[in-house]
Amino acid sequence: MQVNLYAPADLCRLAIPNFRTHGGGKIINVASRAAQRGDAPDQWPYAASKGALVALTKTIARGYAKDNVLAFAIAPGFTETDMAYAGLGEAGLKRILSEIPLGSMASPTECGALVAFLCSDQVRHMTGATFDINGASYVR
Repeated sequence: MQVNLYAPADLCRLAIPNFRTHGGGKIINVASRAAQRGDAPDQWPYAASKGALVALTKTIARGYAKDNVLAFAIAPGFTETDMAYAGLGEAGLKRILSEIPLGSMASPTECGALVAFLCSDQVRHMTGATFDINGASYVR
């Protein structure tokens, strides 16, 4: 909860007054596929913290849009990072990939491209939205 919810909430709480006095700003929170679909039973605190982060993002969007403070969440599934590979082993990697219809994990570059797009002024009216990046392993 400290890393996945409280720290982002504290950062948002510090950023919003500054954004409001400078004509607006954008917040992009990194949630998870687990926020949308849940996770394995031994990972329920992770899913709960990421679900709460999505709710926080929506609350900020609704509460501060009038001040041009826009908030978005991205919800990646498994992403090609050292952390994702750590401890998986070949069998774990095969299992994970078998659950992703696209057949591969998202790259950090793909996630970054979405963040860059959300930072543009092309999607202002999508404030409050959560964007999935998971190769169709969760579709809503």
